[in-house]
Amino acid sequence: MKTALNSTAQSRQNVRLWREVKSPGENRRIELETRYDELTKKGFYGKRLTDVILGTAGFLIFTFLFPFIALGIKIASPGPVIFKQKRIGLFGKSFTCYKFRTMHFIEMKSKNGEPVITEKGDQRIFKFGQFLRKMNLDELPQILNVLQGQMSLVGPRPYTVDECRYWDEIFDDHYYRYILAPGVTGLAQANGFRGGTLDEHKMRKRLDYDLIYTEKSSLLLDFQIIWLTIYRMFVRKTNGH
Repeated sequence: MKTALNSTAQSRQNVRLWREVKSPGENRRIELETRYDELTKKGFYGKRLTDVILGTAGFLIFTFLFPFIALGIKIASPGPVIFKQKRIGLFGKSFTCYKFRTMHFIEMKSKNGEPVITEKGDQRIFKFGQFLRKMNLDELPQILNVLQGQMSLVGPRPYTVDECRYWDEIFDDHYYRYILAPGVTGLAQANGFRGGTLDEHKMRKRLDYDLIYTEKSSLLLDFQIIWLTIYRMFVRKTNGH
């Protein structure tokens, strides 16, 4: 499984991504839009059915773990168990994304026009919340988003409205992520890219993986990504923070 994923990542060497075009300016814009139109017609049969079947199984796990996780959150920090936040999804439309709350409610203000993100060592994260994030369990309520059709089990991770606005300005191909429904996990996360970042180099790598998935998405690749995500959870190498 891991080898197949790595070979997919290496396809960047022989698959020419749309960001590597020769023509600047207006020609660049036309080429991006043409490629976008081509990819919106791409897809594979069985993705929604897989989401419903595996999502139902995930919902059973969610309902079993919910009382234990809810108790841990309530003991660690006052406030709601479920955290709701507007994220950007399919075709750039916003939706309410669900997560288990892992942070204290402390208002943070953006600096220099940069979005507020969760960084490594963030003091807002309480200890039990840190455990949930390390194990990817904070994302479990997004099974509800999957069953509602707002997300898929696999796809580019949904970012906040402010983050998307910020990165849309930095990378002119960032909006290609919106071609597919956002995922609970994705190719970038299966390869260790998780957590908030404002580092352009790291974000470019994440975006490359998202664009590769957009180009190469298949049922087999979805199962490989799900398997590697679960594997990283058990060996505690999710790189979550």
